[in-house]
Amino acid sequence: MNRFRKVLLLLLLIGISFGVLSGVRAVSRAMDREIRDGHLRFTGQIRNAPPLVAFTTVALGSFRGLVADLLWLRTSSLQEKRNYFEMAQLARWITDLQPSFAGAAAFLAWNMAYNISVTCSDFEERWRWVNEGIRLLRDQAIPYNPEEPRLYRELSYFFQHKLGNVMDDANLYYKNKLGAQMMGIFGSSPDWSSMAAAPPDEKAFLETYPAGCRFWRLASAAGYPDYPALWAGFRQSAPELPEKLAQALAADPELSKKIRDYLRSELLRQQFRLDPRLILALNEKYGALDWRVPESQAIYWATEGIRHSRSKVNLDCDRAITQALQDSFRYGRLLALDTKEFNSIQVVPNLGIVDAVYQAYLDKEMDNGGREHRYSTFRSARIVFVKEAISILYNYGQFKKAEEYFKLLIKEDGPQAQNNLEDFVMEQWAETIRNSEVRTANEIISGLIFRSINFAVYGDTDAALASERMARYLYRTYMKESGAQKRMRLLPYPIMKQNVLNACMKTYPPAMAELLKTKIAAELGEAASEKQQKETK
Repeated sequence: MNRFRKVLLLLLLIGISFGVLSGVRAVSRAMDREIRDGHLRFTGQIRNAPPLVAFTTVALGSFRGLVADLLWLRTSSLQEKRNYFEMAQLARWITDLQPSFAGAAAFLAWNMAYNISVTCSDFEERWRWVNEGIRLLRDQAIPYNPEEPRLYRELSYFFQHKLGNVMDDANLYYKNKLGAQMMGIFGSSPDWSSMAAAPPDEKAFLETYPAGCRFWRLASAAGYPDYPALWAGFRQSAPELPEKLAQALAADPELSKKIRDYLRSELLRQQFRLDPRLILALNEKYGALDWRVPESQAIYWATEGIRHSRSKVNLDCDRAITQALQDSFRYGRLLALDTKEFNSIQVVPNLGIVDAVYQAYLDKEMDNGGREHRYSTFRSARIVFVKEAISILYNYGQFKKAEEYFKLLIKEDGPQAQNNLEDFVMEQWAETIRNSEVRTANEIISGLIFRSINFAVYGDTDAALASERMARYLYRTYMKESGAQKRMRLLPYPIMKQNVLNACMKTYPPAMAELLKTKIAAELGEAASEKQQKETK
């Protein structure tokens, strides 16, 4: 009897075990189906990870969560002790241990770019930490989580707010560093069409230019027998080809340009993960963006966030694009770069994208069926943009376009208190200068200086003097009310004027440039004569 009970109990336990295992299997299948159907991910599924990270996640298994927790505690302790360099390394390890935890990477990057950077008084040190935050997102977190729009939005915000805005005392330094880095890759006037058409990677390049072809014969004669030698040589001479290679290819300018544009595009992909093909597409959609300024990269990464998201729709990235576009219109073109003192950098509005910015706001108000979108905040932002655009266009002598947008404002927002364009702009100037940030004041005053120069070239002396007086008046008004804070100060007025003059000399047709030179020479002669007369008296 006892034996019978034992056998019965054993069979019962076996049956219960099978039942439990069957239940676990059913639940596991259901969970796998939910993960597959819902495109859910867990920390065990890692894509684009280097071999060492993949091995670590498999070898540690679930224990890597405990290791990551210990590293988090260590990170907090190091931040309190201001041991930032070890903390940065731990941040990278945490991201490697939990590569699919996008929230952790976003927090760690933000902590470095904002919290740690401002504890450094030296601007070079600040830039190091801002750059560390950008690199953690761009080079590490996003490749692990290519479908996570939050990471793209955070990266876009870093460029638009931390580098592009004026809230940080080192903002001019950041802009100089970024501008210099970009020009070190593609120069001052890149051919985006040619760069986009170049081979997309090393493998495609070697297929286009196989061993033994004419290019490699010329390159070998110049001392670059293979791809590693070619790449190393370009890294040292970028953005131009190495001198000996350029000489070897001098007889074939077309081939020389193709090789240079490929090397530039590959360096851009490797250092900044920017694809010239998408850059070209954005330029075609919005107009010629200046890729030396941070706002352009903010647009790029927010666009990537939408493009890579599973639904292809993301409100945060939409807002990031419109905000960065508006900022790019306000101050999205680099006039002067000052890598030595960094104080004389000059940015001006990118007037050519005004219609694209307006259309971008309009598109966000509509859904795919053309009906009004539920996100009505885009309409309010669009009206604010139109008012700003009117003033900026008028400032820079685009009177016809300003009139077009003034009529559009009346149509969209009803009659204005000022019923003509000039009165509207004057009121906007007065109000803006009283409450403006440094970049807005800079764009208004630079615009007036530009108008003054333009009128002078065309011989309208009265209009030129009027614009000059207004520029000086607004400059004094702003500096009196806002210039007490160092980060809110404008450049000295003579430097601002000289920067605009330099830009005019570069962009004017030759005949107008000669007229401008004559005007400048005449003014300098008059000034010297007046000074001599005063000294004689």
